[in-house]
Amino acid sequence: MTNVVKLRKGLNINLKGKAKGEKLSIGKAREFALVPEDFTGVTPKVIVHEGDKVKAGDVLFVNKNCPDVRFASPVSGTVTAIVRGDRRKVLCVKVEPDEVQQFVDFGKKDVQTLDGDAVVSSLLEAGLFGYINQLPYAVSTTPGAKPKAIFVSALRDMPLAGDFEVEIKGNEKAFQTGLTALSKIAKTYLGVGENSSLVHAKDVDVTVFSGPCPAGNVGVQVNHLDPVNKGEVVWTVDPTAVIFFGRLFDEGRVDLTRTVAVAGSEVSHPAYVDALVGTPLRVILDGQLKATEHVRILNGNPLTGRKSTLDDYLGAHTSEVTVIPEGDNADEFMGWILPRTKQFSVNRSYFSWMMGKKREYDLDARIKGGERHMIMSGEYDKVLPMDIYGEYLIKAIITGDIDRQEQLGIYEVSPEDFAVAEFVDSSKLELQKIVRNGLDILRKENA
Repeated sequence: MTNVVKLRKGLNINLKGKAKGEKLSIGKAREFALVPEDFTGVTPKVIVHEGDKVKAGDVLFVNKNCPDVRFASPVSGTVTAIVRGDRRKVLCVKVEPDEVQQFVDFGKKDVQTLDGDAVVSSLLEAGLFGYINQLPYAVSTTPGAKPKAIFVSALRDMPLAGDFEVEIKGNEKAFQTGLTALSKIAKTYLGVGENSSLVHAKDVDVTVFSGPCPAGNVGVQVNHLDPVNKGEVVWTVDPTAVIFFGRLFDEGRVDLTRTVAVAGSEVSHPAYVDALVGTPLRVILDGQLKATEHVRILNGNPLTGRKSTLDDYLGAHTSEVTVIPEGDNADEFMGWILPRTKQFSVNRSYFSWMMGKKREYDLDARIKGGERHMIMSGEYDKVLPMDIYGEYLIKAIITGDIDRQEQLGIYEVSPEDFAVAEFVDSSKLELQKIVRNGLDILRKENA
């Protein structure tokens, strides 16, 4: 019998431009790039040089602090550039693809005959292990961090997020193989939404999560199923990465093709595309932009995505590319005095609440207010479905009180868990950035 967890706290934000179920084709890219910043907590050490020939699955860089964790090239071709920023920080490794793709042969494997160590070794060898994250700290994990459990959330409920039910079509076998492989390492939980086709997945504990966003956040699911205490570790895996793992065992090669939602009110035809990790956003958005100025391109969804440009590349954990109005050219007559029937509000400040919950809103990227040095009591708790005191945790992080942070559950959270709270925060604080800084400091202190 499938477990059901019903959540009441949260907030669904219905934005205009959600991707329809159809798939579009995209043009060929002249270069691909793997971006170390996509793998939080990794200090990259590049092991290729400009001019080197690589196959899909060959290593481009490793984690300097754990060289066994390697990161594979999405394509075969020639390394054209190793782009560095301030203090020689590696920004990306670019590869010009071959006309005919070649793959490193890692050999097909029957996961039913493997143990946990063999699964980990296979993922390390193929440069895919770095796609596994961990709690605490919400960073890319290492093989030395032994998990008490592994969590996969196949429920994506952030605004304009890509529907995993679309991506799973044609990848059912690879997804199940990946789940079975993870179950060999530790007990594996799969979180799904209502009416999901994955409720009958094998070798995992399936839980249906019912409720508003952020019910799909893997951190929320961990909090309700098996919370993380000090000294414990759980691994979290993006469902697309599970497909990557399954392809490795079923086909014996690295295939980083993922289905991405191209969405947002500034996209002319919101739909899905199949693209490799590292594909230029210029290729994905070719012919899709309604305008090239006064728009914000996001590698991800509007709440957690990274601000990007057409010259950036599809992220390793990105399931959608969204484009919304920037709002820097907005000129609203009489400003806030107007009744605003087309603006979204969580507390009925505008008359838009009378228009019904199914209405789609065309929101821009403006914050609409300045940062205030106060935190409104109870504001975060209304949209944070976790058994923690969110506002007190934020205050402890801001003041640098590590002992207090530990008592208030910082080991259980990741920045994305506070995305909806950041949206409703009347003080306009960058909560995700605050949590990320707090986790980084705590990780450094405990190293």
